[in-house]
Amino acid sequence: MASSIRTQQETNTALDGATVLSAATDFFTNRNGIYSAFVEKSGPTYVAMRGQGGEDVVFGVAEIPGGTHVTGSSYLFDQQIARFLSTLPAYVAPPPAPELPAPADAPLADATPAAPAA
Repeated sequence: MASSIRTQQETNTALDGATVLSAATDFFTNRNGIYSAFVEKSGPTYVAMRGQGGEDVVFGVAEIPGGTHVTGSSYLFDQQIARFLSTLPAYVAPPPAPELPAPADAPLADATPAAPAA
């Protein structure tokens, strides 16, 4: 995959957002060598880290039904982001809600085709 395509990577996980951001922080701050990064800014839905040479590593999270959507972005740390995202537990989408039956007293929809415009 071309690096321009991999600068932003996304996945869904069964974890909640706070746990994902904590895991991302641990993953990057506990690495040794040139691929470590340290928290510069954080909030309830994101963490921005600074790595070797001032490289930004940013993660954002958004709640989805049954889990969290995770986005990671970096120009040079794309392989490390992919590795981190692969450590997250799989997301299993919840089953769709059943359709509710129409009320018995509801009028039927008119299926008559509209008359052509003159």
